[in-house]
Amino acid sequence: MSKVIAVANQKGGVGKTTSAVNIAAWLGAKGKKTLLIDIDPQGNSTSGVGFDRRTLKTTSYDILINGAKGEDAVLETKFEKLSLIPSKADLAAAEIELADLNGRESVLKKALAPLRTEFDYIIIDCPPSLGLITTNALNASDSVLIPVQCEYYALEGLSQLMSSVQAVKRRYNDRLELEGVLLTMYDGRLNLTQQVVTEIKKYFPRKVFATVIPRTVRLSEAPSYGQPILYYDKSNKGCIAYGALVDEILKKNR
Repeated sequence: MSKVIAVANQKGGVGKTTSAVNIAAWLGAKGKKTLLIDIDPQGNSTSGVGFDRRTLKTTSYDILINGAKGEDAVLETKFEKLSLIPSKADLAAAEIELADLNGRESVLKKALAPLRTEFDYIIIDCPPSLGLITTNALNASDSVLIPVQCEYYALEGLSQLMSSVQAVKRRYNDRLELEGVLLTMYDGRLNLTQQVVTEIKKYFPRKVFATVIPRTVRLSEAPSYGQPILYYDKSNKGCIAYGALVDEILKKNR
């Protein structure tokens, strides 16, 4: 049975998709059969592993709205042990369309049930919002990983996110846990960074990953070439950091 991890934060620009793509790629490289699910209408995880969103047939939209089976949407990537359920722009309408469906909070969970025996890890890249699509992801997951940018407004919105996580846990998914908080765009030379880290560790005692993700140009460049950083520049310090993060995740879930 696979471990399902939602990567979520309703605040945009925190490294959510970068983290989802690179965690999934590293899990595959470490021998774990991994499925990356893109349920963000922007589709950046999809293009980040080399797919042209204009050519896609079955996507996460079809799973959520058209009753498509999860297995019908799975694509093999060119990267080791990494598969993808893609997304494209029509997913933006799903938030409204889901509202009219019975069992609207559990559509993704039901679609993923047959896939949970096929993969070791399933990583879900959530949209930067707390609507029904994110609720579906949290309901389908065992845990949620929260990327937080090391900046002044880092804690803004986190209480709202945690309230949503607790509401999903209470109403639909009592096994949902916090996988951990990931500090992204880290620059240890800045006093502000150290202050933010201190505040986040106070807010999430014992839940902040030891690994931090540095801000690097190569990490930002890799998606435009349709590659996780591991395949774009494996000597990059951002790549090494994501490898260390995945070691932490594997150790925790041993």
